[in-house]
Amino acid sequence: MLASASPRRLQLLRQVGVEPDLVDPSDIDETPGKDETPRRLALRLAQEKAVAVAGRHPDAYVLGSDTLVAVGRRVLNKPADEAEARRMLTLLSGRSHRVMTGVAVVAPGGRVSGRVVETRITFKRLTDTELDAFIASGDWEDAAGGYKIHQRAGAFVTSLQGSFTGVVGLPLYEALALLNGLGWRP
Repeated sequence: MLASASPRRLQLLRQVGVEPDLVDPSDIDETPGKDETPRRLALRLAQEKAVAVAGRHPDAYVLGSDTLVAVGRRVLNKPADEAEARRMLTLLSGRSHRVMTGVAVVAPGGRVSGRVVETRITFKRLTDTELDAFIASGDWEDAAGGYKIHQRAGAFVTSLQGSFTGVVGLPLYEALALLNGLGWRP
């Protein structure tokens, strides 16, 4: 069972032959705690999502995930509008940032396992023309940090160290390892 409404996460699971029995998004408060690091936030949110959905389906394996973009300790969530997306992309232009994806699994019986996958990404310096075209495309919508690496923003990436699927929204290797480690079998 997938505790997410993200079409990207569902697509990634299907890519490796995993078809969730059910997609049941969680509805949790995603407000960061005081002094909570991006890494701890990503893990906590993934675990809380999985646990919330597991409460409704106690006999299922439930997979939860949360992806965030961080510049230092600053977390860049999904931009609310074009102006916020422009500010985020201007901040990311010509520099490195981290994408952290927390992934958690709750097994039948309530055992919980989780981890965080961190990927370091460097963007090229964006020209005003590139930034204007990107904002006009709408590709910044519904994306942490204002971009989706598997779409137009992939052309901005000069280096990536870590998990590409983690940046898209679900680190497949780690997700399958957690599921298998808790006894899930396809």
